[in-house]
Amino acid sequence: MCVWSVSALDKVRLAVQIVFTAVTNGYYRGFAQGSLYQGKLKEICVPGLNCYSCPGALGSCPVGAMQAVFSEKGSTVPLYVIGFLMAVGALAGRAVCGWLCPFGLVQDLLHRIPVPAKINNVPWDRPLRYLKYVILALFVILLPMMITDKFGMGKPWFCEYICPAGTLAAGWPLVLMDEGIAAMTGFLFAWKTVILAVLLVLSVFIYRPFCRYLCPLGAVYGLCSKASLYRYSLDSSLCVSCGSCADVCGMGVDPSKDPNSAECIRCGKCLQACPTGALRRQPVRRDACRTSVDS
Repeated sequence: MCVWSVSALDKVRLAVQIVFTAVTNGYYRGFAQGSLYQGKLKEICVPGLNCYSCPGALGSCPVGAMQAVFSEKGSTVPLYVIGFLMAVGALAGRAVCGWLCPFGLVQDLLHRIPVPAKINNVPWDRPLRYLKYVILALFVILLPMMITDKFGMGKPWFCEYICPAGTLAAGWPLVLMDEGIAAMTGFLFAWKTVILAVLLVLSVFIYRPFCRYLCPLGAVYGLCSKASLYRYSLDSSLCVSCGSCADVCGMGVDPSKDPNSAECIRCGKCLQACPTGALRRQPVRRDACRTSVDS
């Protein structure tokens, strides 16, 4: 297992997040002209939450694609979208959330703002975590399937009524760049702006509130975490129950009890904090490499 300091690991993860966000939103002409990329790459899903309508987006958001699947009668797309999500989930689980999601990056950056009252113990935290599964079932799957127009088409309920990533990356840039779009905004856009604003403010005080409680994509990947190829293992013979791993986990996971929790975003902090090497990555061998950034 490669050993880094926690601060060095944070820098590496931040660099990966920034690079991946820049690459998947690399249609810079869209930001300059207020237009959307319409090329072939838009038919391909990216792993993280990345709004299709963002002026820079080169690919599709898997949540948006899922809604399209369940709202379009007779579509041949379901196997591709569901297969894509299952393949990514089986490979990496929620490591996508920790390393590749653009909105995860936004929350991480906001949480770095120094304020004296960070909230580590959120009231009703455990019950609230089930909200993302309710949102996945209701807004991404059931409503698009059950409520349709006269042509048999459903609406993208999550994207239209909840998604803060779309409001931040697509809604506001297009409103600021296009007077016609700005003139058409109404209650719905104001509602989504309120959701976005609340989540951005909460992100300063609570680590990744959207990922914890609301993200349907995190729910999908979380269901794959225990069986994904990239996961953690605990050597109970080495664990001294010191609590160091739980202390550094921003997602409120105790890796000594559940190293592959559905809430774990594989940031790696727990591995670096473990004093005995009881926690390790799989399938990489524990002794494959051992270098220290601080040495």
